[in-house]
Amino acid sequence: MKKLLLSLVAVAGLVYGANAQTEKGKVMLGGSIGFNSTKVEGAAKSDVSFNIVPNVGYFVSDNFAIGTGVGYTSDKEVSRNNINQAFKVAPFGRYYVNLSDQFKFFGQLSVPMEFGNNKFVDNNGDTGAKIAKTTNIGVNLAPGFAFFPTKRIGIEVSVNGLGYNNLKVKNEVTGNEITTNSFGLEASTLAPKLGVQFHF
Repeated sequence: MKKLLLSLVAVAGLVYGANAQTEKGKVMLGGSIGFNSTKVEGAAKSDVSFNIVPNVGYFVSDNFAIGTGVGYTSDKEVSRNNINQAFKVAPFGRYYVNLSDQFKFFGQLSVPMEFGNNKFVDNNGDTGAKIAKTTNIGVNLAPGFAFFPTKRIGIEVSVNGLGYNNLKVKNEVTGNEITTNSFGLEASTLAPKLGVQFHF
């Protein structure tokens, strides 16, 4: 009987903890980190991309959080003699809908912005002169699901969703600027994002 009572108290604590994580005044911490290396035939060095963007959010009301991610991205393509390095800021708003005690659906609207530059890279991978200045601004609406196994951890699965992107590349030598606009829907279940958020 004592074991049964303790088990019920533990389960009740988990359920309460899961519900309390998206209440007004709570904070969530998370982010993304990525690394990729690709060996291209004929190139002396591999192409390497790296990004790290930690984020923090604050629940301004029950189930609604606002926050931002701040970080750095680097995409070095020795095969194309180019490296793009950028500072990234990604403010967001996120709304949760309760599905059960431990599962929640969420929608997130974010405005990722990257400010960086392109530099020449020689065949040995050494970085040279600055070629262009880049500004990349987008808007993304992404759906996802969160599972709360404990009161402090949310495991998330999401897809990219609906997005718009504006990329400007200004040549440092000529001063010419090229602008590219793209709009799309990407909700492939074959390429979901998996993440973890910590709630306090």
